[in-house]
Amino acid sequence: MHQHDTLIPAELLQKSDKILFIAHLALGDFTYLQNFFKGFAAQNPHMKIHLWVDEVRRTADASQWPHLKKYALYDWTAACPFFAKVYTRTYSPELYRESIAEARREDYPIVVSLATLRPHLYAALAREISPEGWVVGMKKSVKLFQPHHLLAYRKLDAAMPPYRSTTPEHHISDVYAHWFQQLSSLDVSGAARFPFVDIPAQWHQYAQDQLEAWQFALRKGKLVFINPYAKTRKRCWPLEHVAALIQAMQARAGWEDACFIVNAVPQELAHAREVIGRYGLQRTQLFSAEENFFQLPAMLACCDLIISVETAVMHLANAVRVPVIALMRQKNPEWVPVDRDHSTVITAPGRRDWVKAVTVEQVMKAI
Repeated sequence: MHQHDTLIPAELLQKSDKILFIAHLALGDFTYLQNFFKGFAAQNPHMKIHLWVDEVRRTADASQWPHLKKYALYDWTAACPFFAKVYTRTYSPELYRESIAEARREDYPIVVSLATLRPHLYAALAREISPEGWVVGMKKSVKLFQPHHLLAYRKLDAAMPPYRSTTPEHHISDVYAHWFQQLSSLDVSGAARFPFVDIPAQWHQYAQDQLEAWQFALRKGKLVFINPYAKTRKRCWPLEHVAALIQAMQARAGWEDACFIVNAVPQELAHAREVIGRYGLQRTQLFSAEENFFQLPAMLACCDLIISVETAVMHLANAVRVPVIALMRQKNPEWVPVDRDHSTVITAPGRRDWVKAVTVEQVMKAI
């Protein structure tokens, strides 16, 4: 790709002092996208990078706001040195309007939407934020009965297709690489695409204190982290399987002294305590990052092995360089952990199977 073929004109990049990226982000997305924002910042040191984190669960229902406000990703983006500003107050209609007004006052010369869901709405949002700026966004092919989508896409100065990568056997990081290659000829390849997480010292200390409180700090055996929870039920693994796996591992030579941390999302903690409690398991503790996002990677970094369903934990395992056994459906192969040398993927047998179809025996074999 030649300099003049980029979606953001090279001379505009050179003379602009800031840029706004708009994205709806899950932790898994950001685990891979972070490298590209970091690379873009290094490529354009004269620019301030602002990030708009759009909340797709935006609601007028005030009872939802406290947990939307505490979204773990905000802790992470706040700690990233390459963002000069992050918009995180988009979870209620009123705050959304306020944020748009705030963004308009910034007078962005360039706005890029990386939103792949309902991209026509984000094309309109990007243009609303920057009436005079250069606006780039995702564009899906438009069906005949969607003339309003066409009108929205006309607001873009440049467009790119949401999911196209240059290789058929592509990983999600290949998709992101293709986006940034088109935007500014940025090249992030090989190990530079491996996830990373810079954990502040206080959270490393927190993890050490927690292990001491559980009496795991001076353990003889290995420390194993098991995460059975994901956003959708299709990707979760039953707690009964978790208990059976712990029993099987503790009965196996070399793992008799192993200690186990079972991750639970805050709203499932009480239920997990009850189910796991029934089994009377030795050296097993429940964990939930209730206070801050960094509690999770700090704890993962202390472990010898991570076993997780297809969710952020699985990607963060690569980021903290701990071997992972990933339990996945066949549906989304582009989301396998990218660090092949430290990852073992176990896939549910049938094309339509949920993750719960993965057996304890399969996991024991992988161990």
